[in-house]
Amino acid sequence: MDKELPHTLTVLGVMSGTSLDGLDLALCTFEKKENSFGFEILASKTIDYNKSWKETLANAKELNAERYFRLHHNYGSYIASEINKFLKDLSKPFAIASHGHTVFHQPHLGFTTQIGCGATIAAHTGITTIADFRSLDVAKGGQGAPLVPVGDQLLFSEYDSCLNLGGIANISYDKNNTREAYDICFLNMALNFLAEKLGKPFDENGTFASSGNPDEKLLEDLSEALKNENRISLAREQFEKTVIPILNNSATSTEDKLSTFCIYAGNEINNILSDHQLKNVLITGGGAYNKYLLNCIKQNFKGKTVIPDDQTIQFKEALIFAFLGYLRLHHKTNTLGSVTGANTNSISGAVYLQ
Repeated sequence: MDKELPHTLTVLGVMSGTSLDGLDLALCTFEKKENSFGFEILASKTIDYNKSWKETLANAKELNAERYFRLHHNYGSYIASEINKFLKDLSKPFAIASHGHTVFHQPHLGFTTQIGCGATIAAHTGITTIADFRSLDVAKGGQGAPLVPVGDQLLFSEYDSCLNLGGIANISYDKNNTREAYDICFLNMALNFLAEKLGKPFDENGTFASSGNPDEKLLEDLSEALKNENRISLAREQFEKTVIPILNNSATSTEDKLSTFCIYAGNEINNILSDHQLKNVLITGGGAYNKYLLNCIKQNFKGKTVIPDDQTIQFKEALIFAFLGYLRLHHKTNTLGSVTGANTNSISGAVYLQ
């Protein structure tokens, strides 16, 4: 890759999150300025997963090796097909930066895997593709996550912290001129799991949660469950092993469980905001639309919370993965050892040239 690339590039960010909401596409342009980066989301779209893809991705961990790698290719082909449709009436980007969909994340054993073959995406779109952003960091002893904080630091520096209310709630902020970041608790993974029991993909506006009553025993069990877990990067394996049994074993109503989980998450988030004296918080992710959850977070928080425009709420992660691709192409650090626990920063991502 030519190291003398233009400072202004257009990159398509592709993101699939742990809550299985769908595939996020964000066509972004980035411009290197003297001491900062400018950016704009030119176009964006979420492609909802149909029932078949939801089930396939949710059950990918059960596949044997041959079927797993077949899915790795097929999902890459699916991503490429959706990209080609998305870009049909848009300008072709310089590159694609694809996160893939996480199936296994066990950095303590030295591996993390995201399906959605980058080579397949590059071949089927004819566009240079960057993928596999986590493995190098894991090889250096890190958690391979979180990756978004470098984008928080360089693109959203006007806020003292960035809180993402996604499948997993996570936060990043500067402390003593060093970026710190970690997962706080499971969030939409649990709320969506419960909403599906009521026949809905998610609890719109927190309506079901607001109609329930908190259950003190369930709240105590949730609070104790992850007290000693590694919070740098929570994984679906932990959710299925720890949280789902607690929710299933509780005899209270689903509405009560939703209410309780929002209170639990609100307490966990509020503790972090208060402990680190954060005052100006940018909130993004699907949970930013859950009014009941937001009230739980704000109940004891004295600072300012900022809910941005819909595009930023929904596509901030895809935007930042596009930015990680931009940094990778320019041979600049895009993974911070200070937040992942790796022994050094990294320039991460496998590049498939076209």
